[in-house]
Order: sequence, then C-alpha cells, then structure tokens
Amino acid sequence: MANLATPNLPSRDFDATTEFYAELGFGQAYRDEGWLILTGHDVTVEFFLYPGLDPATSSFSCCLRLDDVDGFYETCRRTGIPETDRGWPRLHPPRLEHSGLRIGYLVDPDGTLLRLVQNP
Repeated sequence: MANLATPNLPSRDFDATTEFYAELGFGQAYRDEGWLILTGHDVTVEFFLYPGLDPATSSFSCCLRLDDVDGFYETCRRTGIPETDRGWPRLHPPRLEHSGLRIGYLVDPDGTLLRLVQNP
C-alpha cells in the first residue's frame, strides 16, 4: 500500500453528513460514536463529531485531487447544490487558476471548504 493522508473534517451530525456525501457518490466505510469514514471517487474522507460547530465561522478545508474534476462537479450539480457565493452547501465551478491547475470548490453543510483539484 502506498503512503496515504486523509482529511479529518468536522461533522455536526453524522447522519446528515452521510446523507449529503452519499448523494455525491460516497459510501460509509466505518462509523462509531465519534468517527466516520466515507469513501468514493478513489478518495477517503474522515469526519470527527463536532456538534457545536458554527458553519459561518468554520475554517476547515481540504483538497480532493481528482482524475475527473468536471465529472465530480457535475455529480454535485445534479444533487441541487447551488452555484452561489453565500451559504452552505454551495459550489464554485472549476476554472484554470494562476497555479496552472483547474480547481473548483464545494462547501459542505458544515461550512468545510473542499477544493476540487484536477489531477495533472
């Protein structure tokens, strides 16, 4: 197995987190009273319970480096997540950034920013 790092993100409610990410193609790989692991699109995302989190003040984020960022973005759009600059959840479409990478953005219901980065 290759070396691997996985993001550890907050969840105010594991049921709501599981439901939101299931619509995006993630399945539950593990869950107990304080930890949740979801897998999909060849990535693993782990969540810790944080019931008092205020999404408006959250500074949590991670990058999902994807082989098909446009396909994943379309999956997000089909679930009805709005493309807007306020509120959560929300989407920002992938675009070529000054880094030379195509990057889109997803903010989940807990205010976590997920950068959707196209693998080179």
